[in-house]
Amino acid sequence: MDQQSPASPESPHDNFSDSPDPDSSARRYATGRQYELRRGDALAVVTELAAGLRLYSRGGTALTESYGDGEISPGAAGITLAPWANRVEDGVWYLNGKKQQLDITEVSRNNASHGLLRNASYELVDESEFSVTLESAVFPQHGYPFLLRHRVRYELAPDLGLVVRQELVNDSQEPAPFVLGAHPYLRLGDVPSEELTVTVGAGTRLVTDQRLIPRGMEPVSGDFDLRAGQRVADLDLDSAYTDLAFDAGIARHTLSAPDGRSVSLWQDANCGYVHVFVTTEFPGRTKAVAIEPMTGPANAFNSGDGLRWLPPGERFAMTWGISATLEP
Repeated sequence: MDQQSPASPESPHDNFSDSPDPDSSARRYATGRQYELRRGDALAVVTELAAGLRLYSRGGTALTESYGDGEISPGAAGITLAPWANRVEDGVWYLNGKKQQLDITEVSRNNASHGLLRNASYELVDESEFSVTLESAVFPQHGYPFLLRHRVRYELAPDLGLVVRQELVNDSQEPAPFVLGAHPYLRLGDVPSEELTVTVGAGTRLVTDQRLIPRGMEPVSGDFDLRAGQRVADLDLDSAYTDLAFDAGIARHTLSAPDGRSVSLWQDANCGYVHVFVTTEFPGRTKAVAIEPMTGPANAFNSGDGLRWLPPGERFAMTWGISATLEP
């Protein structure tokens, strides 16, 4: 397996070069070592930093947003999230009646955002021709007094496309609360995202305040109803959904082009929530679309919605992936 990097998000196959010294190579990339997986016409690049998905493409068609060698992931593109996804209001939650204060990492809204491993290095656990497994520890700290391991496995599967398994292991002596998630942005090659249609089979959305903290739930309606598809050009979304339409244990969310091509993110039944983020601030793109599988929504440490407690010595796994139909 090569440890390399795409030269740019628009040319994912250009300028890959072997490096005889992986540690030296890692120093050239803001996101550390680059793990390249290839199977047939599929290419995935996984980063040491945050066990992130920097690129997934098929036949030279980029299916995720990417970024340059000297950049960290803009807008959290492709990173994995543990031991919580999204936000904790004011970074405050309570453990057995005792206040816990997490570091504030979203200063503009005074929230603790996207867990504790966003800036962490992941160590290589295992690699093969078509897969790589990385792991990082969540050490006890103020606001989160637990010792956990987050393990992430990426695989290029022959029939399923890219498959990602995230596993959390509790090495503490007490049950630990958690939400797992990931933050991929999907695209369909050079098709402007605003020309795509996004379809999400979800019956309920979480209603948030100005700080994007959920304050309730309601049935989807209007622009928030993505079940029949909505044009990305018409959307300004930063919203979580639940009551997903699972079929044989899988929920699927799709970006489709007018010519019939499509890219989908799927998630298993352990992921009961999905967050859809349509932004005009992704570098180099008029609009970009993140579709984020999650086991729970923002502020789950306080609301309890989707929150799980992992017993000592036990493990929990969620699985998601990306597939595509590239024949019009």
